[in-house]
Amino acid sequence: MVTITPFLWFDGDAEEALGLYASVFAGSTILNVSKSEDPGGYFVATLKVGALELTLFDGGPGFAFSEAISLFVSVETQEEVDHLWESLSAGGEQGRCGWLKDRFGVSWQIVPTALGRLMGDPDPLKASRVREAMLAMSKLDIATLEAAHHG
Repeated sequence: MVTITPFLWFDGDAEEALGLYASVFAGSTILNVSKSEDPGGYFVATLKVGALELTLFDGGPGFAFSEAISLFVSVETQEEVDHLWESLSAGGEQGRCGWLKDRFGVSWQIVPTALGRLMGDPDPLKASRVREAMLAMSKLDIATLEAAHHG
């Protein structure tokens, strides 16, 4: 069996990111932490969120995060959208169409499952209205998407 684990390279704030992510995602589990207290030491940890494991590593300033890779978070309710949106974007940047960048520069997409269902409607007019509504949003709003679907 193949396992793919996103490996996130931070510049000195992986431990802080671990604390944020563990607090934001209900039911997450810190699987392991390894760190050196020496100056210039290392920090590496694995966080399990649902079925996904994320490895967070303090590697220094060698690399920066980019929007070319994002973590797509699928949720059921508007309350979940609101919680994740506000928690992860605090100190970061709120983008468009459900995208945000957290204060560490990691890109996230916070997407209600309703979006896929509504945009997948076989009626192209309904799907198009939902798409247009989504394109006008920053944080995705399920009620607005459903209203667009119904016309």
